[in-house]
Amino acid sequence: MAKYLVIVESPAKVKTIKKFLGSNYEVAASNGHIRDLPKSAMGIDIEHDYEPKYITIRGKGDILAYLRKEVKKAEKIYLATDPDREGEAISWHLLFALKLEDKLGEKKVYRITFNEITKNAVKESLKNAREINMNLVDAQQARRVLDRMVGYRISPLLWKKIKRGLSAGRVQSVALRIICDREEEINAFVPEEYWTLDVRLKVEGEKKPLCAKYYGTVKEKTGIADKEQADRIMGELKGADYAVAEVKTGERLRKPPLPFTTSTLQQEASKTLNFSTQKTMRLAQQLYEGVDIKGEGTVGLITYLRTDSTRVSAEAEAMAAGYILSRHGEEYLAEAAGEKRKSGKIQDAHEAIRPTDVNRIPTALKEELPRDLFRLYQLIWKRFLASRMSPAKYETTSVKIQAKEHLFTVAASSLKFDGFTSVYGLGDDGAEDGSEGKNALAVRLSRESRFSFDAFEPCQHFTQPPAHYTEASLVKALEELGIGRPSTYAPTITTILARRYVVKEEKNLYVTELGEVVNRMMMEAFPTIVDVNFTANMEALLDGVEEGSVKWKTVVSNFYPDLDEAVQQAEKELEHVTVADEVSDEVCDLCGRQMVIKYGPHGRFLACPGFPECRNTKPYFEKIGVACPKCGKDIVMKKTKKGRKYYGCIDNPECSFMVWQKPSGKLCPQCGSALLIKGNKYVCADEKCGYRASAEDLGKEQP
Repeated sequence: MAKYLVIVESPAKVKTIKKFLGSNYEVAASNGHIRDLPKSAMGIDIEHDYEPKYITIRGKGDILAYLRKEVKKAEKIYLATDPDREGEAISWHLLFALKLEDKLGEKKVYRITFNEITKNAVKESLKNAREINMNLVDAQQARRVLDRMVGYRISPLLWKKIKRGLSAGRVQSVALRIICDREEEINAFVPEEYWTLDVRLKVEGEKKPLCAKYYGTVKEKTGIADKEQADRIMGELKGADYAVAEVKTGERLRKPPLPFTTSTLQQEASKTLNFSTQKTMRLAQQLYEGVDIKGEGTVGLITYLRTDSTRVSAEAEAMAAGYILSRHGEEYLAEAAGEKRKSGKIQDAHEAIRPTDVNRIPTALKEELPRDLFRLYQLIWKRFLASRMSPAKYETTSVKIQAKEHLFTVAASSLKFDGFTSVYGLGDDGAEDGSEGKNALAVRLSRESRFSFDAFEPCQHFTQPPAHYTEASLVKALEELGIGRPSTYAPTITTILARRYVVKEEKNLYVTELGEVVNRMMMEAFPTIVDVNFTANMEALLDGVEEGSVKWKTVVSNFYPDLDEAVQQAEKELEHVTVADEVSDEVCDLCGRQMVIKYGPHGRFLACPGFPECRNTKPYFEKIGVACPKCGKDIVMKKTKKGRKYYGCIDNPECSFMVWQKPSGKLCPQCGSALLIKGNKYVCADEKCGYRASAEDLGKEQP
């Protein structure tokens, strides 16, 4: 019979950890939190020092009964929940829910943590067992209580003043404000005209012409504001001689990127893999908890996924160095790995996100992993290995060409030593210029080079407004402003999308009318809650609680009275705002009214505006503006029960047309079947036909 009980959060970890520990250990899962604040009330006793009223979560009774049974059998209990505030709080709640606090004399209860689910890490954690860290628990309690106060006091007000089903949150409301502020910037932006001027020159002795960009005069760098200025410069240079004024050559280093934190992983996965923050975290959780590998069983492939740190353990450094030396050579190994400390971020105590074993190369696991898991693992593996490698070296050339009193420039660089880019490609870290190192000079230039004028290439431009936020850029903004923590980024974005405060089109986030109304009301009634600096300062206070320098109830007691006063004032002063439902082009079958689009727990649906007299509802399908090739009716986007998108005829089941890729509205020139859009290609819906073409090639075939 097992003497020791290890309790983890997730059932997925049970099999992996059991394999490492042997028959003396029983491993059980709590399935996340066991206790929480009640859903039916705020659950905080304001009159008695803001004491939280925790209850057992509904549906957790069987799990709790099983764990209590296992606790009775065990001599020692190890609480092995995740190594962060949330995990520490879950362990503390388990202590009470399993009534272990009364048995501390007869049962030995320990807290253990590990940053990776590997045999060495798990066994090492047992050697370093400790007591529950109440500072970590209190920091999580403070966050939970603050969030509950904001949600349960302000959300009912939004229901009353706008519409039911809305919510406010300490972090989500600030995120919404950030997006709204950007939208206002874009709307207020006034484009300004500017021009660029290139000159094409023929170089004596060279076949290829040279293109140089206007720099300014010999005295200073100047821009070109309008066409008149561009015409004046071209007029002044009529018949001018062009000669090399200066040639500078040098060497530039491009440093390798740091290994991933939660934030940078979410940003990079969004940019390079087109993953949402929620999808990235879900896949990373699977990689952390363990994946079945032939010959090895269930293996944790990456370290803990919620971290602010770029620190790497000495063992991982040595493993990476050994791999780089054996596969690439000594010149590819970094002299000293870079490390960025995050001041004020408590979770810097963790490691960066990295592979648990760098020798598990992605290509060897490709057949073992589903496609998306493989792509994310490959991204993490490449980024970590690159971070331990030497910089890339570029040979740079800068040439200034003078014509009368004006200067033109040509700048280029060529890759001299690939360094880390041999593993982590030039465009992989979101660099602005993915072609860096490939723009070497097409012609040889020196002081003696002679030119003959070929043509000017003036071009009009307009300044562009700030870009709309994407999930990646919003995560970056939240991190830079100190709002939220690694564990909150994905849920925050998911919530504001689910509440329809913002919508995502392509990758951009756009504020809806509902989002604007909610943000306006929050700014009017609760300016402190949506103030970026206040929220960032609150995060710093929570870090202070974790460090033990601030009492958590002090933070709460200083916050609540002002919130309570603001809510009472808002209830009196705020006026009711009506947000009209979006009208569809569907007519109600029962009463003939034009149906409107409503939002429910499972997404959009059509409802009759005559409710409650008429209660007719229909599923809502988004039309894509393409006719069905079988019957001519509209094609709509639908989803399977598992959430996968597909495209089918609106007249289903009478019409059986259905495809996984989006129909283009064009027909295959070979067989006449529908052409589907797959990436940047058009492919025939009939697999037997096999036709595929780029948009450019198709345009030539179908004039």
